[in-house]
Amino acid sequence: MNTSLRISKLSKSDKAPFVSLMSRAFSRDPLFLHLFGDSEHDLKASRKVTAFVSFMFDKSFLLHEEALGFFENEILLGAYVVEKPRADMLRSIRGGLLLIGRVLPLMFRLSWQTLRLLNGYMRVTKSAVPPRMHHYLIMIGVEPESQGKGVGKALLNHLLTTVSADRYSLGIALDTENEENIKIYRRFGFALSRETKFNDLPVYCMFYKKDTDL
Repeated sequence: MNTSLRISKLSKSDKAPFVSLMSRAFSRDPLFLHLFGDSEHDLKASRKVTAFVSFMFDKSFLLHEEALGFFENEILLGAYVVEKPRADMLRSIRGGLLLIGRVLPLMFRLSWQTLRLLNGYMRVTKSAVPPRMHHYLIMIGVEPESQGKGVGKALLNHLLTTVSADRYSLGIALDTENEENIKIYRRFGFALSRETKFNDLPVYCMFYKKDTDL
């Protein structure tokens, strides 16, 4: 049987599979459990996760972030969203204004406590990024049934290639709350740049420094 594999930019029509994939991929993520609760066993928590991931997808288009997916026969098996180091100021302002229309519905789906925690988490992670132009890996996830089959590796290698070709970017920053992920990212050249805490939740900040001699 012929199998068609590709990595390509996501379109707005990919929202439903993206939300489904990321919601399941992050169901046991320490940060998601801390913010939303157990989405596998709590319907209310599941709805919160769905609302948040849906918002992140919309945000990626409004703020002109890069959202790419790994497809097999048109089925989405993995995806990542990355913030680029250079963005058109006018487009960013316009996107930010439009984003307000997405934030308001989110406020009715998440509690004020959850929104406060999200804001606090962003302050912690933003303070840890290096003071240089770089990509920021917002989220990367793989369909649970496809984990361990090279999908995440293919996505990360695609991102590394993209960053290597970007003369404005000096590397990639990311944050993870899962200590096991540190070993995985180190295999791709990431180094642990800072270890901090958010509400007693360990946060590991990592950075991939591009070889500028290439």
